[in-house]
Amino acid sequence: MTVDDPVRPETPEAPPATTPPAPVPAATPQSRPGTWSALRPLLLRLHFYAGVLVAPFLLVAAASGLLYALSFQAEKVYYAHELEVAVGDHVLPLARQAEAARAANPNGTVTAVWPGAEPGATTRVLMADPDVPEDASMAVFVDPYTGEVRGQLPSYGGSGALPLRTWLDELHRDLHLGEFGRNYSELAASWLWVIALGGLLLWLGRRRTGRRALVLPERGPKSRRRTLSWHGSVGLWAVTGLVLLSATGLTWSRYAGENIGTVQDGLGGATPVLSATLDGGSGASTGHEGHTAGHTAGGTAPGTDIGLDAAVAAAREAGIDSPRISVVLPSEGKGYVVKETDTQFPVQLDSVAVNPADGAVLDRLAFADYPLLARLTRVGIDAHTGVFLGLFNQLALAALALALILLILWGYRMWWLRRPGRPVARAAWRKVPVTLMLPLAAATAVVGWFVPLLGLSLLLFLAVDLTLAAVAKVRARAGRTV
Repeated sequence: MTVDDPVRPETPEAPPATTPPAPVPAATPQSRPGTWSALRPLLLRLHFYAGVLVAPFLLVAAASGLLYALSFQAEKVYYAHELEVAVGDHVLPLARQAEAARAANPNGTVTAVWPGAEPGATTRVLMADPDVPEDASMAVFVDPYTGEVRGQLPSYGGSGALPLRTWLDELHRDLHLGEFGRNYSELAASWLWVIALGGLLLWLGRRRTGRRALVLPERGPKSRRRTLSWHGSVGLWAVTGLVLLSATGLTWSRYAGENIGTVQDGLGGATPVLSATLDGGSGASTGHEGHTAGHTAGGTAPGTDIGLDAAVAAAREAGIDSPRISVVLPSEGKGYVVKETDTQFPVQLDSVAVNPADGAVLDRLAFADYPLLARLTRVGIDAHTGVFLGLFNQLALAALALALILLILWGYRMWWLRRPGRPVARAAWRKVPVTLMLPLAAATAVVGWFVPLLGLSLLLFLAVDLTLAAVAKVRARAGRTV
């Protein structure tokens, strides 16, 4: 009876039952908890700590990643004057377009030429210029039909990112704090796959009445249960993409990236290099587009030079058939390097080196000849940076970034709504059987060594957990003595 129940008159006592009582089963030894029931508290505690403490880094990474994913289309609009022209009757030779760029920027040295990939696109002539940062080139945009120079902008990296996209890329990568800032993005990438997979296991292991509640959020009044439903179902749909983002992001991180590169090289997955060295050349590296040192003033090596257009024609005959190409001009002891740059599926990334004296092919490197790990790494990085599948890739990245933002906000909302409810049990690792805890600890140590920021932050979480448990124990003792 509760305090709200009315007082009722006493009723006659019921007659004793005539059926004999059921036999009491014999006592059995207490069964040990199953693997999931032992691991769930530990996983829940880890998900809680990571969600509360690492989520701010993930939130910044997701928000800046969302802006970066949208920057591709914004770049086309913002720099439309430099990138687009009216389609003319015929295209000028590349040599004449390069001469127009030299006339517009006499202090620069032409290092590479990127012909327009489709009708109406300008030709991008890259130049070494003292007025741009060391890791950039000055891009001179030339109308391929008239030779008119449409403008000049700094161009960064092999993808030719312009200042807007570059600024957002650096915001996402290091918050414009340089090498120190890269720690934030590596920490976020190190924990993203752990949080995503841990949340997936917790969501799949949750009891529910039907399968619909697994994949679709519940309806009804706003509550912690409804927020959890949205958090779990959206996380289920996004988990694969989030894990792939984490894995690809770690490939070029500062610490984990070095370990990944070492393992990849040890497994024979290093990216092969095209040789453009002439007979008797110095053997120096050709470098990236726009970063090759030692070009002559005219952009050609000393001696006879067949020229840009003949070099491209020789490369076409050797199998370079993509409309998206870059032409790196020869430097001392080097030949022309003509590369396919079409990263959209199906990928066309073959390259050839051409002798500037007679147009003979010095070397050819097909993307199909890359080791499998090198191909997967290249495709993974291109997908992470939004260039693998073009607009679809960029929209998918934006959707994943938005999903991650919502997951984080829902997670914080659940934490807030639970106050001061039953907290997640501390020292949950003590309940895991030794036979399970030992291999789990060994695997965690290996992963923590391989992904250092994950290992260090995990040790920090453990120290915080043990400290809070010790403080709670001291307070409990003090309460009993009062």
